[in-house]
Amino acid sequence: MDNEEILRKTEEYVKKEMYDEPTGHDWFHVKRVLDNALKIAEKEGGNLFIIKMSALLHDIGDPKLHNNDETATKRIVGNWLDKMKLKEKDAEEIMHIVENLSFSKSLKNQNINKTKEFMIVQDADRLDAIGAIAIARVFAYGGATKKAIYNPEIKPKKLNYENYKGGSRDSFSHFYEKILLLKDMLNTQTARKIGKKRHEFLEDYLKQFLKEWEGKDF
Repeated sequence: MDNEEILRKTEEYVKKEMYDEPTGHDWFHVKRVLDNALKIAEKEGGNLFIIKMSALLHDIGDPKLHNNDETATKRIVGNWLDKMKLKEKDAEEIMHIVENLSFSKSLKNQNINKTKEFMIVQDADRLDAIGAIAIARVFAYGGATKKAIYNPEIKPKKLNYENYKGGSRDSFSHFYEKILLLKDMLNTQTARKIGKKRHEFLEDYLKQFLKEWEGKDF
């Protein structure tokens, strides 16, 4: 099976499994990450097969979509890569990216080996968590996990791995506990340029949200 066939089958598989996932990690998120990654790669270079496969598979084994099963990524993605009979080196690189690109993994391990392909896919994923679509995704996830929109009596938690794994206690806090931090965590110059614009939009939205919440926009 050649690489184009592997990519075609992988896209079909991921689309079928994740099409209408309700927490904001659906097929359309995956497709946006793939598109983001390819646009970044146009400027930054990199192995497109590794980038495409990693972008397609980056969320299908996410523990939070599998009852917090920390073995899900290795099991689900590993089984698929075995089924596709990838070259061992390619499979290892894709697995390394998919297992380690998440925000929580970056908090747990500050010394992750980041290849160019890793940085591109991580940036592509993080860009989808900054800006207008990110706002929708935060509240979609909050609704799916039964979190309040905002509780002003709850203060954002200090950022560390244990706190992050415990989840935000309301959706609005999540912007301060994670989303606003992503702009300064982007790897590539291309992503940082886009991230800056999206971050500014996000800041404006949060200011308006608080004005309306507090009735100060009259």
